[in-house]
Amino acid sequence: MSNQIGMMIEGLVAILLMLTIAYCVMLNSRLKKLKADEQTLKATISELITATEIAERAIGGLKLTVQDCDQTLGPRLKSAEAIAAAIGRQIVAGEEVVKKLAQIVAVARPLEQGATIAAIAPEANATVAAAQAFAARARLRTTGQAA
Repeated sequence: MSNQIGMMIEGLVAILLMLTIAYCVMLNSRLKKLKADEQTLKATISELITATEIAERAIGGLKLTVQDCDQTLGPRLKSAEAIAAAIGRQIVAGEEVVKKLAQIVAVARPLEQGATIAAIAPEANATVAAAQAFAARARLRTTGQAA
């Protein structure tokens, strides 16, 4: 009997040894896959480092470009704003001149069918009077009666 127990124990040990060998083979294949993934990961990290360095150089170039633009465009923008303000003032002055010219033209037109000057341009009484005085002086000069 003791012989059978010995054989059973040796058989059990042989089975466990075969299971251990199979498990080692499985672990070996997993380790190979892990090492292959490690190499892929190292290559990916290397590519990321390279891309980061390129991006840092590009950012440095962009910073220089921004500084250059700020130095050149800043004064130009200030000058453009000043010119725009001057043009705005000139437009307002021009509109006033056009209004005065319109009033003078309205006075210079011959009055039709008994219309009064105040009816043509009621807001321009002072301008109308000045225009009439100017026209009278001009007539006197042309006829040689100026003083």
